[in-house]
Amino acid sequence: MERFDEQSWDSLKSSPFYEILREYKDVLPDNIPAELPQDKGVQHEIDFVPGTKYCVTRQWPLPQEQVKAIDDFFESRRKAGQVRESKSPHSAPTFCVKKAQDGRRIVHAYNKLNDATVPAQTSIPRKDVIIDSMALSTIFSALDLRDGFYQILIRESDIPLTAVSTPSGMLWDWLVMSQGLNNSPATFNRCVTHLLRSVRDFASS
Repeated sequence: MERFDEQSWDSLKSSPFYEILREYKDVLPDNIPAELPQDKGVQHEIDFVPGTKYCVTRQWPLPQEQVKAIDDFFESRRKAGQVRESKSPHSAPTFCVKKAQDGRRIVHAYNKLNDATVPAQTSIPRKDVIIDSMALSTIFSALDLRDGFYQILIRESDIPLTAVSTPSGMLWDWLVMSQGLNNSPATFNRCVTHLLRSVRDFASS
C-alpha cells in the first residue's frame, strides 16, 4: 500500500475511470476507521491439534527503541479497538524487524501456537492460473486492502489464543486477525473469495 500513499486524485484525472472513482470515493477511504471491522461472513478460526493445552513462550528483552515502537503500536491498535488487555494463559513474544523502507514491522513469535494449530485446507490460487484466467480480457484492475488482515475478525472463542506479550510487561489479545498466525493467508483468501463470489465471472481472487 505504501507505493500508493503519494498518489493524489489530481494524478488520476486523465484516467477514463476518474468520475467513477470519485463517485465511490467513500469505498476507498484514506484512513481505516478506528473501530472493529464489520463481520464479513468469514472469521479467522484456530483449531488445536487434539491434546494441546497451553502455548507459552516467554518474552525476551529488547532495546529501548524497539520497546517504544511496540508500545506505540499497541496503543494505536487499542484506540482502534483491535486489541484488548488480556488475562489469557497463552502468550507469544513480540519483537521488531526493520522494513525495507522506513519504520519497523511488529512481529509475534507464534511458533508454538502455529505448531499446535490444525492447518487449513483452503487452497491459495496460483499466480499462473490467475494470469491464464485473464486471457482475452481488455480491462484490468487491482485492489490492495490497507491492513487487510486487520479487517477480519477472530472467532470469539479463539481470541485468548492470540495473546501476545510485550517487553514492557503487557499482555494483549487480538480481536482481529494478526500477522503471523498459521492460517491467516488461507483465511484472507477465503474472505476475498467469499466477498467476490457474486462477481467471479470478471473478478478473479
